[in-house]
Amino acid sequence: MEPKNLIILMSDEHTRSVTGCYGHPFVHTPNIDRLAAGGVRFDAAYTVCPVCVPARASFATGKYVHQIGAWDNATPFHGERPSWHSVLRERGHQTVSIGKLHFRSGADDNGFADEELAMHIIDGKGDLLGLIRDEDTPKRGASWKMARMAGPGESMYTRYDRDIAARAQSWLYEEAPKHKNTPWVLFVSFVAPHFPLTAPSEHFYRYYNSDLPLPKLYDKRSSPIHPYIDDYRAIFTYDEHFKTVDMVKRAQAGYLGLITFMDEQVGLILRAMEDAGLADGTRVLYTSDHGDNMGNRGAWGKSVMYEEAAAVPLILSGPDIPAGKVIKTPATHCDVFPFIMECVGAADSETVPANLPGTNLMDLAAGAGADRVAFSEYHGMGSKVAAFLVRKGDWKLVHYEGYADQLFNLADDPDELTDLAGDPANAAVMADLTAELRKICDPAAVDRAARETQARMIVENGGKEAIIKRGDLGFSVPPGVQPMFD
Repeated sequence: MEPKNLIILMSDEHTRSVTGCYGHPFVHTPNIDRLAAGGVRFDAAYTVCPVCVPARASFATGKYVHQIGAWDNATPFHGERPSWHSVLRERGHQTVSIGKLHFRSGADDNGFADEELAMHIIDGKGDLLGLIRDEDTPKRGASWKMARMAGPGESMYTRYDRDIAARAQSWLYEEAPKHKNTPWVLFVSFVAPHFPLTAPSEHFYRYYNSDLPLPKLYDKRSSPIHPYIDDYRAIFTYDEHFKTVDMVKRAQAGYLGLITFMDEQVGLILRAMEDAGLADGTRVLYTSDHGDNMGNRGAWGKSVMYEEAAAVPLILSGPDIPAGKVIKTPATHCDVFPFIMECVGAADSETVPANLPGTNLMDLAAGAGADRVAFSEYHGMGSKVAAFLVRKGDWKLVHYEGYADQLFNLADDPDELTDLAGDPANAAVMADLTAELRKICDPAAVDRAARETQARMIVENGGKEAIIKRGDLGFSVPPGVQPMFD
């Protein structure tokens, strides 16, 4: 593949299935759909962790979160490990970030040649409440924001995303032409459709004025489903604040509207790339850091291993990328690092970290790794036990360190309605996927390592009472905005 420039477009909390090109019946995503039609769409792609900070640390380093100790939203990347942006910067490539990073701080050397409009974790500490994962785990005080902030209008996030899109367009017109000798990488990271579910009116009413079905299994929202999801719903009590069916509908319309709003910003950037004469020399990658539960099973937010939260859109487009190709092979964000290296002509760099677990996305697109495994893990907020996801072929195992495992056949049961883990007929599948998990890590040892780090950090931050008194931030804020604790 000939070296070319690369634009990486990342959204926040965009569930894979809620995209036109992934088969959603009515969500309006024409720009992302156009990328997919002209490129490669990965139909079984996963985040390496279904929450922001660990997912983004892994995306930067190309390693699983247990390999880098990025356990939760209080253990961010801070430039201490090689990243794709630091490797490329060392080789003389211009690497620019615009928008959300969710690293520790802009005072750290995060590896980019330039960071613009960067959002990082609050106070360099992030979500300390998520460190508490035992019998003392408190309810999250900011859960009310999910329901009560849903509706039409502008929020700090939509204004921030508009600024990000505007800055990215300016960079493509004014700065990109200055870097013609060596391919550059522009990382543009939006916060939509992450809550608050306040969507611009023209996008909100597109969906609110439609007949929206209730979330999947919403009638089970107060019933036991599995101890892990029951824990999550008891800690993040989002659904307690949905007092009426109309409030649920407003949240759904807000989420869908934010996806269409985000797609609109993607379109602005793609048009700028084309109008600036860069299309022939630039590839585009679109993905999201993780998905969103969208009210299914009475859960909102992320942090679980169901497809809604763990599966992500992943699309490549541009020169030398096959058009209209769909890849069923499981993939993760760890596969992006080696792709970036090849895309810009740096795959042979001696500074590329050794033992990266990913496979170049272009190799997957060419048919490599048909039997490979996609892996994700979770050790953070809303959980009392560790969760590990293994996807191989049509089968998906979720292993819990302390609770009963779950097994789904996603070809027969894409909505994950039937847990097959207890069926003796699936004993061989369970054994195979469990063996695949243990090839990647020792789940008990990983769980211990996460808990040891979290226990130490609780002490370092004054103990549980001090952390609980600090409050729940709900969500991070853009640069220049004061955080709102509850």
